[in-house]
Amino acid sequence: MEDWELDFEWLRVQHLVKDAMQREVLPDLNTVLFLIGIQELGRWKRAFTKEEKQDLMHVAVCRLLVQDGYFDFVGRDEDGWPHYRQVVEMPAQGTFSQEKMLKINAVKYFKDWEKE
Repeated sequence: MEDWELDFEWLRVQHLVKDAMQREVLPDLNTVLFLIGIQELGRWKRAFTKEEKQDLMHVAVCRLLVQDGYFDFVGRDEDGWPHYRQVVEMPAQGTFSQEKMLKINAVKYFKDWEKE
């Protein structure tokens, strides 16, 4: 995906999330990851602890990287939380490259979600 395409598609995802949440400002990557984590968990509660928020973002990152073959879904624990295992070592890369990879996969995730 070329940079201009990613910029366009990422902005579209940000607007989808902003509108769904009825917010004034566009969400950042962390907010989008948090919401993907909630979607993958499959339930919402009024307030998540700081640790649960971190876990939700971890779930989202793992879920997004399944698309590139870095992780596999292994199942849910007794509390219903999804778990993944890393199957391929991720290449060393800078923050910008990591964010780009996550945005590309978030765009794919939302396109697939819209098809359902």
